[in-house]
Amino acid sequence: MSKASKASKKTEADASPTGSSTTLTSIANMLEDHRASIAADFKATFAALELRLDKMQTTITEHGQRMDSLESHAELQDQRIQALEERCDALADHNAKLTAKTIDLESRSRRNNIRIIGLPESIEGPRPTSFFAELLAKVLGDQILQSPPELDRAHRTLTAKPQPGSRPRPVILRLHRYQIKQLIIREARKRRGKLQYQGTPIQIFEDYTPEVASERAKYRAVMADLYNLALRPALFFPARLQITLESGVKKRFSSLEEATTFVAKYQQTSRPD
Repeated sequence: MSKASKASKKTEADASPTGSSTTLTSIANMLEDHRASIAADFKATFAALELRLDKMQTTITEHGQRMDSLESHAELQDQRIQALEERCDALADHNAKLTAKTIDLESRSRRNNIRIIGLPESIEGPRPTSFFAELLAKVLGDQILQSPPELDRAHRTLTAKPQPGSRPRPVILRLHRYQIKQLIIREARKRRGKLQYQGTPIQIFEDYTPEVASERAKYRAVMADLYNLALRPALFFPARLQITLESGVKKRFSSLEEATTFVAKYQQTSRPD
């Protein structure tokens, strides 16, 4: 081996430890820088997360407060609605009582009234009270009315005068004495369908309020069935149905449904086998 080769190997051997030490130091520095960079990134990320969490917590707290406020307002509104419903119920009950009183008072004011249907328009002339008093005496006969009854008022219903050929307006008469009015109504019921004036068929009824007339009208069909069954129905004021059985026993019904059920059962039992 030459002297030059030996010198080269010795130089490499002397330089190797120093180079390794330098490389490790560089790697350590790089790792430290990388760790510091990662730590800084984590720190910044955690800081951002904490900030977002703080904002979310604030938002949640605000929402909770708003929900508490909404619940409080909802409870308050519920109490107010409940109070209003109670007041509405009380007012509805009070209104129903006032309506019933009004209907009763109006019905009492009509106790002496009768209603005549079928009389041609304008036949009464300028003195309707005298004309209709004499008409009642003629229609019912002197066996029922020995003299024309005393009338307080007489007029047509308060609607527009119909065209020629149209159905005439009913006549409303207020009799001075209630007993005479009842006498006329009883005779009109007995002679239902047979009353005429100068060849014109007329009908005489009691003068009811629209509400009472509507309630009584509901019984028309069942009363027709009762007449056909010969049970002698009678409809008392305001709308209370009573029948007289073949045995003479009287039976009253509290509602239309009860009367309808009775008629259906009676028809079934009265059918021949």
